[in-house]
Amino acid sequence: MRIYLDHNATTPVRPEVADAMDSVQREVFGNPSSVHAEGARARVEVDRARERVASLLGVDSGDVLFTSGATEANNTALSGVLAAQAGPRRRIVSTSVEHPSVEAPLARLEREGYDVVRLPVDSDGRIAPADFAEAIDADTALVSVIWANNETGVVEPVAEIAEIARRHGALFHTDATQAVGKIPVRIDALPVDLMSLSAHKLNGPKGVGCLVVRNRLIFEPVLRGGPQEGRRRGGTENVAGIAGLGVACALAQDELAERGRWYAALRDRLWEGIRAKIAAVRRNGSDLDVLPNTLNVEFEGTAGELVLQALDLEGVAVSSGAACASGSIEPSHVLVAMGRSAAAARASLRFSVGFGVDESQIDFVLARLPDLVERARRAGAA
Repeated sequence: MRIYLDHNATTPVRPEVADAMDSVQREVFGNPSSVHAEGARARVEVDRARERVASLLGVDSGDVLFTSGATEANNTALSGVLAAQAGPRRRIVSTSVEHPSVEAPLARLEREGYDVVRLPVDSDGRIAPADFAEAIDADTALVSVIWANNETGVVEPVAEIAEIARRHGALFHTDATQAVGKIPVRIDALPVDLMSLSAHKLNGPKGVGCLVVRNRLIFEPVLRGGPQEGRRRGGTENVAGIAGLGVACALAQDELAERGRWYAALRDRLWEGIRAKIAAVRRNGSDLDVLPNTLNVEFEGTAGELVLQALDLEGVAVSSGAACASGSIEPSHVLVAMGRSAAAARASLRFSVGFGVDESQIDFVLARLPDLVERARRAGAA
């Protein structure tokens, strides 16, 4: 038996999603751009999915631009929008805890001469709206803030920051990849101009996502060469994947409240068990403003990678808060930004629950984790 506690990395595809995608793959093979009946059937599937995504997010269906995932959506939001703006504004305000698919295009824009301001977070991983009020000025073209952090699950005050951006006439983008499907994410009443998400984070397929583009905002497409998506993204649509995203969004809309309660109960059961059974542990991130499914824990005096590997051998999948590059383990930039030392960041693991996880699996982990942590501590002291 395998126990999967890495749902922030990717999620299992729900049976309802897989069934819908299989049906489309087998029966709806037409090109949505074709004018014949086969093409029309494919277009119906794309349009249905667009309506389902829009309904979950509280936007018009015409605001939904399908992409290959959040990475493409983030790159389009940052590079594409600024490329289309001819005004003199040259400042971008963001945070020190963004996903790499936001940070990389920010770094590129910085090299191109933009003034990129990355605001800090506090020890709980939270951004202070007052810092944005000071940093956003008349020269600010764009503000980009992650809705919920992929490593800690910390939920940021997006609504407040978006309002500040609007008062200064700046565009506002949020990477909501981790939030959608776990907490309510509706932007019908928020001044959010651009929002990114990926299907595979909410029990949909990999390789599909969307960028919400509101108010007919003009941007330079990243992919050119066709009339698809209102000439905003060239290339034949991934009809089966898009249909899967639509079903995943419909399921999320129906189940969101129940999911939140269940995920939070599992997460809290895990955290209370860890605190009771293992000494010298610390929770990374706010315990109030946090996704219901996410728990990031420092096991003091351990190499997190060793605990991760030991859990994997026991049949349990979790995630390290570190990234491996060129054979070396780099500490999580998110945890370092929160004031954790490099050693503390390397000693941290992320547990994220989701569809298919139950209490017996949490108890299985708690029965084995104390011994694995103790062994890792002994190995580090040797």
